[in-house]
Amino acid sequence: MIKFTVATCTFNAAKELPATLESVLGQEYAEVEHLIIDGASKDDSLDLILKYKRQSDEALNGHDVRIISEPDRGLYDAMNKALGNATGDYILFLNAGDRFHSTDTLITIADVCEQSDTLPGVVYGHTDIVDAQGHFLRKRRLEPPSDLHWTSFRYGMLVCHQAFFASTKLTAACKYDTRYRFSSDFDWCIRLMRMAEEQRLPLVNSGTIIADYLEGGMTKKNHRRSLWERFRIMSEHYGFLSAIRNHLYFVLRAVIKR
Repeated sequence: MIKFTVATCTFNAAKELPATLESVLGQEYAEVEHLIIDGASKDDSLDLILKYKRQSDEALNGHDVRIISEPDRGLYDAMNKALGNATGDYILFLNAGDRFHSTDTLITIADVCEQSDTLPGVVYGHTDIVDAQGHFLRKRRLEPPSDLHWTSFRYGMLVCHQAFFASTKLTAACKYDTRYRFSSDFDWCIRLMRMAEEQRLPLVNSGTIIADYLEGGMTKKNHRRSLWERFRIMSEHYGFLSAIRNHLYFVLRAVIKR
């Protein structure tokens, strides 16, 4: 039976955290490790997390809630801690404010994995953007392709990080590059997809909405610095001229859509 690690990294996010915790608690799939990495929050986050663990244990739903609360060096350092502690076959990051789209999401992803001739290196899907109350705002502008390759991200991050299940056989050797403060997830996904293809592990589109994510995360709040980091990442993986060409396309696309 496929085991999932759902990793939630959080710091002083007591307002956003409950929706994420309730979302994982409500998953009908049993083989779930919920790994919560808290950066020694100063607000009520840890109290909420401990209460959630008690609720999950009492629910006898098969979920194993594990908590690490200690100072870290930022989001991607916390995410690396999650990668180092994950015991599932696949890991998905649902950070504070993110949530599963439905209660049977993990059942659907497990079925996709088990129907594949070879266990996928990555299973991916769609995302919706929601407000703080969980109300649908819009579809994500970039749609995941039917066939995903490591070169696909030269056209932008076509798959949202919250809809990207990664095999822990790969993530054991693929950590987040903490030199990047806002776009390390972009770099990580590219490197991980490349590893999967080198090992002939399929990248499988689940064809389902996996996650709802909160509008206005860290990347959006630091949009200019995030774009510069993405340009550096695209130059490294796809070449400088390709990065220039595609960023000119991004600008043109944005102008046309106005």
